[in-house]
Amino acid sequence: MSAFNTSALRRLRSRKAAVAGVAVAASAAVALSLAPGDAEAGTTAEVAAAPAAWKANPEQAAKVQESIATQQTSFEAQFKAAQAKKKAEAEAAKKAAEAKKKAAAKAAAEKRAKEKAAADRSARAAAKPAKVTYPNNLDGWIREALSIMKKHDIPGSYEGIHRNIMRESSGNPRAINNWDINAINGVPSKGLLQVIKPTFDAYHVPGTKKDQYDPVANIVAACNYAADRYGSMDNVNSAY
Repeated sequence: MSAFNTSALRRLRSRKAAVAGVAVAASAAVALSLAPGDAEAGTTAEVAAAPAAWKANPEQAAKVQESIATQQTSFEAQFKAAQAKKKAEAEAAKKAAEAKKKAAAKAAAEKRAKEKAAADRSARAAAKPAKVTYPNNLDGWIREALSIMKKHDIPGSYEGIHRNIMRESSGNPRAINNWDINAINGVPSKGLLQVIKPTFDAYHVPGTKKDQYDPVANIVAACNYAADRYGSMDNVNSAY
């Protein structure tokens, strides 16, 4: 709080007025000194009865006037300093309030931006399908192959694929036939569904590996061939 608050300023003004009034009175009283008239002009009784004569003392009056002027100047300086300080404090408080308001607005804007960014991330995550992972075993290979086949409208069921795999390779993705006619012709059957290379290349589905031994690529290519030749792998019950 300012040392010169509203109450202090009122007291200061009252004090200033009082001093001015006292100073004027003092100036009149002190500046004048009683100077008796010429005693030799009359008797004691006459002197006592005659009106008293007053005579101004210039030196003393000047000192009183100087004191009054000094006090007045001091009071005015204090009043102006108090007013200036009050104004400066008001301006500082206004600036502080504005700065606080701006900081609050900035913080609110940053909070909204973060919340929006988080909401956008959540929306994108919800819109984007989660990547499905499959176990690296026969069950996982068949299920992954079925998901790819579905995208390419290749028919076939889990049961039909599994049944033919067990007959052709017993579930061994590295299985190879080195004794039948295909082997004699230099194109042995390979992989889970024992596909020869010309068939694998002709019915290979984009997005899968170009490797006969890759279990998923082997299943998808074989099912694609079976769909073309037999309508579906489900319809294959023997060598095909």
